[in-house]
Amino acid sequence: MLDLVLRNVRLPSGHVVDLGVEDGLVARAAGPAADTIDCAGLVVLPGAIDMHVHLRGGVQAYKEDWESGTQSALAGGVTVVVDQPNTVPPLETVEAFEARVEEGRQRSRCGFGVNGAVTPGADLEGLYAVGALAFGETFAAPSSYGEALDDAHLAGALRRIAALDGLATLHLEEPQPGAPATLEEHDHLRPSAGEERAFERVLALSPPGLRLHCCHLTSPPAVRRARSAGATVEVTPHHLLLDREEFAPGDGRGKVNPPLRDRAGREALWRTLGDADAVASDHAPHTAEEKARVFAEAPSGLPGVETMLPLLLARVLGGALSLERLIELTSAGPARILGISPAGFAPGDRADFALFRPRAEPVRAARLHSRCGWTPYGGMPAVFPERVVMAGEIAYDHGRFVDVPGPWVSGKGYMN
Repeated sequence: MLDLVLRNVRLPSGHVVDLGVEDGLVARAAGPAADTIDCAGLVVLPGAIDMHVHLRGGVQAYKEDWESGTQSALAGGVTVVVDQPNTVPPLETVEAFEARVEEGRQRSRCGFGVNGAVTPGADLEGLYAVGALAFGETFAAPSSYGEALDDAHLAGALRRIAALDGLATLHLEEPQPGAPATLEEHDHLRPSAGEERAFERVLALSPPGLRLHCCHLTSPPAVRRARSAGATVEVTPHHLLLDREEFAPGDGRGKVNPPLRDRAGREALWRTLGDADAVASDHAPHTAEEKARVFAEAPSGLPGVETMLPLLLARVLGGALSLERLIELTSAGPARILGISPAGFAPGDRADFALFRPRAEPVRAARLHSRCGWTPYGGMPAVFPERVVMAGEIAYDHGRFVDVPGPWVSGKGYMN
């Protein structure tokens, strides 16, 4: 007796199959099952991995915490998130890391990994041994709650990560002096050309063989240069779908690092999507009140874990993106970069699936689950899942969260 059968699943190839699930994995054949879901007329996608989220917590819990952030993820078809370590305080020590993981075990609604901080005092070897999935964001330039590393500290950290055969994830910018008062000034002071120069700096400091992953690139030349050097590349929905021209000049809701570019820059990035390895949300929630401050005082960052997959699926329905490419960018690609087992349709794959009625609706902040309470994507077309299956169990069902614990996804250095 199988745990679950998904019947009439239309694969990206067009074939219609029944998928059996046993012990959280796709089985070799479908058969009698304890539960059955008829997927006729639905789009069935492997659960997405959002490899770049900031779930806050602690003194920032008023913006987001494990429960609200992972509810948002699950309601958007994301079954694994990777939490970034620039918390307050950052995850530099084994004790801080283990406390963060334990909190996730108690409160996460979806699968989760946690990265280790890369700071001058970070215990990289200890973090690797207790299960850090990757290292960073490693800040080659300062950003919210992240201080830039100088060349000496950066080179030392990269050597240590390489010795562990770890993955270094990079925040690549080259900020110019000045205090921006508008989105355009923010763009000019953190120019897209600086991403490529920052990458070259990191490359010069990196030992041979180190695995590098470039977070949230906005510049097509930087994307292509990173790929040519063997690094992997992520881009974000906000840099693909939003530009600074859609906001009033001093509107802090559009403030993010790297900045939103102009319309031509956004369209150029979309045309470069074929060179990217992953799409990740860089979910960085701040409250509407914080974002409404005078521009110079408004924090950088946008919420997006719940809308990432729905916004891109709407683009698939509109013909701007193929279903196969969407799966690669949101599920298969991130799994490969992180070295974790993929969700998918083949026997042995993780049985994580999001089930969508192929009908777009406008994004509305009131229906989203992030504690920050707002979205930059209001009114944009999106396709939200009706159900989400995680490890073969129904975890989200027509707006209702089922009490299924989210498993911790540890890094390969973890020693029990």
